[in-house]
Amino acid sequence: MCAERRAYGDDPAQFVEVSPGSGAGTVVLLHGGFWRARVGLDHIAPVAADLQARGFTVWNVEYRRVGQAPWPATLDDVAAAVALVEAPCVVVGHSAGGHLATWVASRVPVAGVVSLAGVLTLADVARDGVGGTAVPDLVGGKPDAFPERYAEADPAARLPLGVPVRAVHAPADDRVPIGISRRYVELARAAGDDAEFVEVEGDHFTLVDPTHPTWPTVLATIEALLVVA
Repeated sequence: MCAERRAYGDDPAQFVEVSPGSGAGTVVLLHGGFWRARVGLDHIAPVAADLQARGFTVWNVEYRRVGQAPWPATLDDVAAAVALVEAPCVVVGHSAGGHLATWVASRVPVAGVVSLAGVLTLADVARDGVGGTAVPDLVGGKPDAFPERYAEADPAARLPLGVPVRAVHAPADDRVPIGISRRYVELARAAGDDAEFVEVEGDHFTLVDPTHPTWPTVLATIEALLVVA
């Protein structure tokens, strides 16, 4: 079945593509691209298609990105889109989408989060220059200049979330270092959250490739959280 496009705002970037399933559960997808406009939800569409074929209802979310609207439009959009999902859902995000997926769990009730190579410790990433100026561009500046914004936007600053988080990452990732996921899981566990680190083979992009040998592990991680939803 074809996806149904639903608007959740007036901007052309404020929409979701909902692919109906057959009762396996509901998954919300958040694409990456370092929050920049050049990458959209088409990047994660193969994941949506694979999940729908397995019976899941899939919400593939588009949102306003850097340069399309001022701070904190990206965060507000993701929260608004996920809030529309009536069924218990697992939010799956890749790269910058992993940041958004984990962050939104602090704002909207969800059953769990699967972060795929996620940018989970935002302030650290900004200081280390991962993605160049991607994080300062999103937030409006560096952590020392905007501490209150980082307190709002950084998943590591909003612990505990109170929902299960699974951080999936590959050692060969050359875009987002694997240590970011490890560090987030350490912080989340120390705060009392149910958080697990899942190491897989591959690289940054194979985590969202349903044809890659890593995909069964990603799929099983999603399914396990839906079982307890």
